[in-house]
Amino acid sequence: MPYRVQETSQVHETAEVGDGSSVWELAQIREHARLGRNCVIGRGAYIGTGVRIGDNVKIQNYALVYEPATLADGVFVGPAAVFTNDHNPRAVAADGSVKGASDWEAVGVDVAEGASIGARAVCVAPVRIGRWSMVAAGAVVTKDVPDFALVMGVPAKRAAWIGRTGRRLESGGDAVWVCPDTGDRFEERDGTLTEIDKES
Repeated sequence: MPYRVQETSQVHETAEVGDGSSVWELAQIREHARLGRNCVIGRGAYIGTGVRIGDNVKIQNYALVYEPATLADGVFVGPAAVFTNDHNPRAVAADGSVKGASDWEAVGVDVAEGASIGARAVCVAPVRIGRWSMVAAGAVVTKDVPDFALVMGVPAKRAAWIGRTGRRLESGGDAVWVCPDTGDRFEERDGTLTEIDKES
């Protein structure tokens, strides 16, 4: 199935857009960016040069994803969220001269499978957003987010553990957490959460 691009969007000829994807009004996809299958790029969203996006990713209106970000399969990026790429941004050098592209090295945000980034959240590169984690609306992420963590605040801190459905996990005792929707079980150890094999 071919992809769909609205007339007012800008998709560079070197960008790759997977089958079944939709690029909505005023969105911009830069050179050599790659989108997987069945992605949705909302109105006014920006996808930077060389950004890599997996399958079934939703990037909502006016989100800004600067290179060299990578987004795995099933990632959700809320409206007006921002992924930065310069840890020490300056328009000019110490002598006052204008800085160019060769005067800095871009660093990226790496978003793992199934993670969600809330509306107007800011992810300050370089950071990794863990598998099936969730960044609350308006949060500012300055440190790596563990798998299955819900983080919120400025700066963002872990507020809870969550499952694949996005619901908070419930305590099962002895460092075990349980998803109220699926019954999946997890073990907490040293600040990380690991899925427990259903057969064990």
